[in-house]
Amino acid sequence: MYLALLVIFLQCSELYTQEEVFTFNAVEIKVQPSVKVKNGAPVSIVCHADISKNTDFQLKHNFTIFKDGKLVFMTVSDKGDAQYEIPMARSSDTGDYECTVEAGRKTKSSNSLHVWVTGMTKPILTAEKKEVLEGDVVKLRCELPEEVPPLYFFFRKIKMNSTPKEKHVFEPYRNFSVVEFSVEEGDNILQFDCFGRRTVKLEFENSEHSNKTLVTVREPFIKPTLSAKPSNNITEGDRIQFECSTVVARMRDIEIILQKNKTILNSVRDEKILKYSAIATLEDSGEYLCKVEQGRASKTTKLNVDVSELFPKPILAASMNKLDENTELTLSCSISGFRKANFSILRKNSNGDIWLKNSRNLTMRVNVNDTGSYICKAEVKGIVKESKPVRINVYAPVSKPTLSVIGGLPEVVLGKPLRLICHSVTGTPPITFTFYKGNEIKKIVINDTYATFLDENIRRNDKRGYKCDARNNHSSGVKTSNILNITVIVPIRNASLGSIPYGEVEDGSETAFLCSVKEGSWPILFRIFRKTDHEVLLFEKSENADRVMWRKEAMNRQDTGTYYCIASNRANVDVKSHPITISVILASWQKGVIAAFVLIPIAGAVALTLWWFLWKKKKAKGPSVEMSGSALATNLTSEKLTRQHNDGDYYSGSGYIEDSENHMKSTDESKDSVENRHSRIQGHPDAT
Repeated sequence: MYLALLVIFLQCSELYTQEEVFTFNAVEIKVQPSVKVKNGAPVSIVCHADISKNTDFQLKHNFTIFKDGKLVFMTVSDKGDAQYEIPMARSSDTGDYECTVEAGRKTKSSNSLHVWVTGMTKPILTAEKKEVLEGDVVKLRCELPEEVPPLYFFFRKIKMNSTPKEKHVFEPYRNFSVVEFSVEEGDNILQFDCFGRRTVKLEFENSEHSNKTLVTVREPFIKPTLSAKPSNNITEGDRIQFECSTVVARMRDIEIILQKNKTILNSVRDEKILKYSAIATLEDSGEYLCKVEQGRASKTTKLNVDVSELFPKPILAASMNKLDENTELTLSCSISGFRKANFSILRKNSNGDIWLKNSRNLTMRVNVNDTGSYICKAEVKGIVKESKPVRINVYAPVSKPTLSVIGGLPEVVLGKPLRLICHSVTGTPPITFTFYKGNEIKKIVINDTYATFLDENIRRNDKRGYKCDARNNHSSGVKTSNILNITVIVPIRNASLGSIPYGEVEDGSETAFLCSVKEGSWPILFRIFRKTDHEVLLFEKSENADRVMWRKEAMNRQDTGTYYCIASNRANVDVKSHPITISVILASWQKGVIAAFVLIPIAGAVALTLWWFLWKKKKAKGPSVEMSGSALATNLTSEKLTRQHNDGDYYSGSGYIEDSENHMKSTDESKDSVENRHSRIQGHPDAT
C-alpha cells in the first residue's frame, strides 16, 4: 500500500514539473515621455519582458538596466515590467540604454535605445579679483557642476564699444576650466562670462551663458607726455631737447624709454621724467615715441619732429673719371647757393677714409694706386655733410700679350681641341682680349690679366696662324701678340707587318720584316716584337717615313713564334698590327745530310740483298749467269743512288707584300736565289 502511494506521488510530482514551461518572446526598452527630453524634466526608462508560459505560474524576473555599458538600475519582480525613474534629467543622463532580464536560468537582452537630454546646466563663473591694475591679469574659473566631461569651455572678455575677446579650452577629464586674461592699456571696466559645449552624436550643444562678472581696472600711472624744445620744427644745427614725464601711483619698477624708429635713444628707471638733447640734423626728422612701463602695464605717447635743412649736401666734381697714369686730376667741391663752409677732400677706404686736403679744390698727378672713390665733406655750425662718392679709374698701358698653348708645345692632335692662353704681364684691368685665327676674329674676352680660347675645329691642312690683341682704357691703344703657328699631329692609322719569306723560313737564312702605316705624322716610332711565352722587343727605330725595314740575317729554331709591330708618334697613341706567325724549318743541305744518313744504309742493305740473291742464282745456273747478274746489280744500284739525289733538290720561293691582308705570302713556283729575293723586296711598292 505504501509503495503504491509513493508511485502515485512521484507521478504527480513529475506531471507538476512538466507543466512549468516558459520562453522569452522579446525584451523591450522604452522611454517616457520620449527619447528626447529637456534638461530638468522627469524621465522613465521602462523595461518589458514578453514571456510565453504553458501554465499560469509565478516567475521571478531579474531586471538590469545599463547606460553606455554601465549598470544604473537593478530590481527583482514577479511582474513582466520594471521602471527606472529619473526625476530631473540632466545632460549627463544622455546615452545608450539597454535592459537585460533573467528568469529561470534564461536571460535575454533588449536592443539599445539612445536617450538625449537636450540643454545643459548654466555654468558658474568666478573671478579671482574684482579690482586689478593695468598690466595685471584676471584669473577666471568656469564650472558646469552637473555635467560630465569631456567638455569645451568658452570665456569672453567684454569691453564697451569693442568686440569681445574670446578664449576656449578643452577639458577631457574635468567639468571646470581656468583661464587668464591680461589687462591692457585703456581697459577701465571689464565684464566676463563663459558657456560650455559638448558633443552628442557628432552634434554640438551649447549651454546658456553664465552670469556676467564685473572687474574694475585702475591705472598704475597716467599716459606720459612728450615735448620738444625749443620746438618740434627746427633747423639743423640747432640743439633740440626732448622731455617725457608721467604721474605714477607707486614709483617702484617704473621705466621711461625714448625711441625713434625702434632705436632706443635714452631711458631712466624709478624716475618720473626723462630728458634727452642733441644737435639736430636732417636725419633727426621723424616720429619719436615715449613709453612708460611698469610690470605688464605699458603706455605710449608719440611726437613728430621736422628738421629743416641748413645747407644742401656738397657736390664733388672730377676733371676726368678715367685717365692715364702720370696725368693730372683736379677735384672740386661745392655747395649749391652756399659758399661759407669748411671743405675737405678724402679718399674712401675700408679701414677708414683717408684725408687728402682741407680745401674745396685738389689737383694731383695720379698713378695706378690712386684708383678709387673720392668724397668731399662740408661743415657749417657743427653740421657735417658728405657728398656722393666719385669713382676715379687710373689706367696703366697693357704690355704686349704673349700667346701660347696651355700646357705644352705649339701642336695639337687632329680631332682634339686646341687650348690657347693670351696673357699681358702689365696693364690695368679690365682688359679686352681678342683672339684671331688668320684674320678671322674667333673670341672676345674681358678679364683681368689673361684670357683663354678653345678651338675645337682643327683641320688636317689648317695653315692659318693664331694671334691675340689686348687693350684697356689707356690711350695707348691695342697691343698685338706674335703669330703662333700650330703643328697638327695626325694620329697613326692601320699599322701592318709583313715578312719575306712568309710563314716558313729555313734555318740560317735571312728574313726581312716590313712595318708600315697607312697615315700618321712623322717622325714615327716603329717597334717589332716577338711573342712566345713572353713579349720580346726585337727592333726599334724612329723614321721620317711611313714604313721601316728590318732584316734578321740568320734565323734559327728559337726565332719561331708570333710577330707584330707597334707604331706611334707625338699623338701618344700606340697602333698595333695584326700578328704573323714565322716557323723556322731545316735548310736544304741539312735535309740532304739527313737523307744521306738514312738512305746510304738502306742502299747498302738492298745491294747486299741483291748480291746474296745473285750469288745463290749463280750457283744454280753457272758462271755465265753469275756475270750477267753482277752487271745487273751494279746498274740497279747506280740508278737508285741517282734517283735519291734528285729527290733531295728544293726550290727557294720568293714572296710579296699584300697590304690588305697585313702580311706577306710566299710562292712555291719561284726558284730565285737569296739575292733575287732581296731585290724583289726593294722593288715592292711598299718598300723604302
